[in-house]
Parts: sequence; structure tokens; C-alpha cells
Amino acid sequence: MWLIKKLFLIFLISIYCIVSFGQQVPHNPISYRLFSPFLFNPAIAGSKDFFSLDMIAGFRSKSNSEIISANTRVTRKIPEYVPSGRTHSFTNFGLGGFTFNDYNNTDSTHNSGIGVTLAYHIPLNKKGLTFLSIGASVKGMYHFREGNSDLGSHGKEFYYPNIDFGIYLYGPGAYAGLSSTNFLDRPVDSDTLSPYQLPISRQYNFIAGYKFVLSRSMNIIFEPSVIVFTDDSLSFNFKENIEPILKLYAGNFCLGTYFSDYSNFSFFFQYRYPRFYVGTFIAMPKNSPYYKKSLTAEITLGINLSGNKSGYLKPSQW
Repeated sequence: MWLIKKLFLIFLISIYCIVSFGQQVPHNPISYRLFSPFLFNPAIAGSKDFFSLDMIAGFRSKSNSEIISANTRVTRKIPEYVPSGRTHSFTNFGLGGFTFNDYNNTDSTHNSGIGVTLAYHIPLNKKGLTFLSIGASVKGMYHFREGNSDLGSHGKEFYYPNIDFGIYLYGPGAYAGLSSTNFLDRPVDSDTLSPYQLPISRQYNFIAGYKFVLSRSMNIIFEPSVIVFTDDSLSFNFKENIEPILKLYAGNFCLGTYFSDYSNFSFFFQYRYPRFYVGTFIAMPKNSPYYKKSLTAEITLGINLSGNKSGYLKPSQW
């Protein structure tokens, strides 16, 4: 009960402090916030008991984006025999890595990057089911904007580093986290009469969710959650800042909806571990036919590379 109260308090404080939505890097594919959330909160890396290698690809009109990522909790060998037959135990360290590529045909920009993540998980009870973790990611990033000779504009190219930070509180039934992404200042090209500034900004992110067990014998779980984004500006828009997520688990299957854009109707489906997972995310315009406003289609694939194949078969653990 104390964990639920703390999560609720963090949620109220975060809602009070929200200011606006800004551009993220990476921004696409959208579904990485569902399938690989450690990309916007590095403290999540290693919060599951398996080594996950994930790929997400997204397509919208002539634009495309891809992310390849992996994260795991570091293990160590157990020197003596244990009754359970396990040969390893989990350490407090989580590791992750990722690379992304995003080409936007609308504004002729290209973003890509590579990063590594380190997290440290602190157990808060003797059973080792509730943790407070802290994490950081170091990223090398690339941005390119095509020029337009008809308008007399030249292409812009940038290479620059960046850092993400995060904290994450999680247990068997609830979780909440705060993070800051793209923490370093963005570079600015001031060599021309019209300075060009990268269309990204420092981000502050909040995530929280709770799992309601509807049927323990059938492994049916309902999980509402919310993602909140804010930056350094001082404006507020409810539809741009707050993004609810609804998930329904039935054994190894998961389906739900993600309100990342209130002008779209979106849904996702996922078949989950123990050995692999496959999922899809679709966002369709509500008030416009698809030939006027392109739908978003994304696919995700994942493999469990660890010796432990339990994965999500234990929904009550971590």
C-alpha cells in the first residue's frame, strides 16, 4: 500500500509541474515508448529478468524510422548448488544499448544516433521484488537537413553528444519513473545570416502505471498507465502533454491502445515471450480518409537471448 501511495503522490506532483511538449530524439517510431521504454528512461534498463534484443520499424507516407535496442540485468554465476537448480543470480546492474535512424520526408530531415545505458537497481524489500533504480545513457547523435537550391538554402549537418538521466520505482503491481532526455544544449549553426537551430529540446518525462489482476488462473491483467512529456518552455496543452495507455494481458498476448495523438485512432497487439515476441502498432486518422492523411504502421520483433526463458510468464514478478 505504501508503494501505491508514493506513486500517486509522484503522479500529482508531476501533473502540477507539467509545462509543454517538445521534440524528442528519437521521435519515431512512436511505439518504442510501449515496447522499449528504457530509451526515454534509462533507469528501466534491466528491470526484467531476461536479455531482450528488440527491433522496431515504422512507416508513414515516404518517411521511415528504425530502432534496434537491447537491455538486460547483469547476472553472476552461483558457485554452489541451490535446490532450484539455478546457476546464476541477478546483480544490481542493468545494461542497455541502442541505435536509431529516422528520415522525415515532410521537412527533409534525417536523425540518427547510437547510445549505451547503465542502470543501478536498489532492492527495497527482502524478497527483492520492489526496486528503486537510477540510470543514465550516453548518446552520439547526427542531424542532417537537406538544402533547397531554389530557395537559396544550404544543407545543415551536425554531430553532437547528449545524455539522458532517469529514476524508476517499480514493484510487482505498480511503477513510476521520472527522466530527462537530451539534457545537453543543442548545437546552433550561427555562421549564416539566418541561424539554424536543431528542432529538438531537453525533455522531462514521467511514466506511471498499475496492474489490476482480473483473473490469476488465466493470467488476465489490465494495466492503465500514462506518459507525460514536458520541456523547458512554459506553455501547456493537455492533448500534447498527457498520453494515456491501456493494456490488456491474456497469458502471452497483449493488446491495447495508446493516445499519442488524439486526432488518430490507435491500437497495438503483441505476442510476448518466453522465447520471442512480435507486435504491431497502427494509428489511423479519425476525421480524414487515409489517402489524405497517411496512417502510421509499425512492427516490432524481439528475442530473449538469456538462459532464463521465464520472461513474462511470471507477470507478478518485477
